[in-house]
Amino acid sequence: MYVFRRLVNVVFMLLVVAAVTFGIFFMVPKLTGSDPALLYVGKIADKAAVEGIRHKMGLDKSIIEQFWLFLKGIFVGRDFNAGVDVTHCSAPCLGYSFKTEREVWPLLLDRVGVDFSLAVGASILWVVLGTGTGVVSALRRGTLLDRITMTGALAGVSLPMYFTGLVALAVFANNLGWFPNNYTDFADDPLLWFEGLVLPWITLAFLFAATYARLSRATLLDVLGEDYIRTARAKGLAEPVVIGKHAMRSTLTPILTIFGMDLGGLLGGAVLTEKTFNLRGLGYEAVTSIASSDLPVIMGVTLFAAFFIIMANLLVDMLYAVVDPRVRLG
Repeated sequence: MYVFRRLVNVVFMLLVVAAVTFGIFFMVPKLTGSDPALLYVGKIADKAAVEGIRHKMGLDKSIIEQFWLFLKGIFVGRDFNAGVDVTHCSAPCLGYSFKTEREVWPLLLDRVGVDFSLAVGASILWVVLGTGTGVVSALRRGTLLDRITMTGALAGVSLPMYFTGLVALAVFANNLGWFPNNYTDFADDPLLWFEGLVLPWITLAFLFAATYARLSRATLLDVLGEDYIRTARAKGLAEPVVIGKHAMRSTLTPILTIFGMDLGGLLGGAVLTEKTFNLRGLGYEAVTSIASSDLPVIMGVTLFAAFFIIMANLLVDMLYAVVDPRVRLG
């Protein structure tokens, strides 16, 4: 029942996101006095060409019909009949780029591999290093090690990506030449793929791990003061068992919460990281499309990012039930 409720919520949220995205794409330009058809054909096109594009995009239909065609196109594709060369958009159909006339869906699939590689590698590092550092710091509270780790965590939280990323590039890529400053697809060369992502992984892990270290330390310190921890120790259980089996279960709940948001956000495009390290992922495509008013690509990136965030939160909800069985009864 718990899983079913979560899946129903996911479907509802995806519909809400689709409706909001549709409104941004089709309705906001009208309210601001612009016309998506003009963005496609250019301002110097004649009236007949503009009307033809409006018909192709379905802008001459009612809002309800447009939204239905929009939803239908995502799942089964969409037909166009405005006398242009391309007459069908295969499912899932997110339209065609105004600037390149490429289908948006294949374009985004080409970009998402960069974000997937970046997010998965960095997330493993920051969860292991951040949580581990926070646990060690909590168990050594008040010591020199605790002060050093928390000072490092404060620096990680405070420093922006542009600063840490550029410093890492200047020292390790440009001066020492240890890592290349370019991205290579895994299928082309796995070794170059790994080497090109080491610096972005470490930089992201340093920034995110700082938050996880501070949160895990504070949570674990609170948990260690609970009655059931004192009871476990009074029963003679070994300290590793008390920490690992009892205390860490409660500590993982807030960690999972922020992990879902962080991972989903990175999968939807890490704009600053991609800009700093010249990675052409969804974030790069979003910035480029916004600068050129390429509405179909903006819409596609928005849907992609929202989908990843929603699915990441679904994964977190499932993990909640594993970490804390009481959640399944809620």
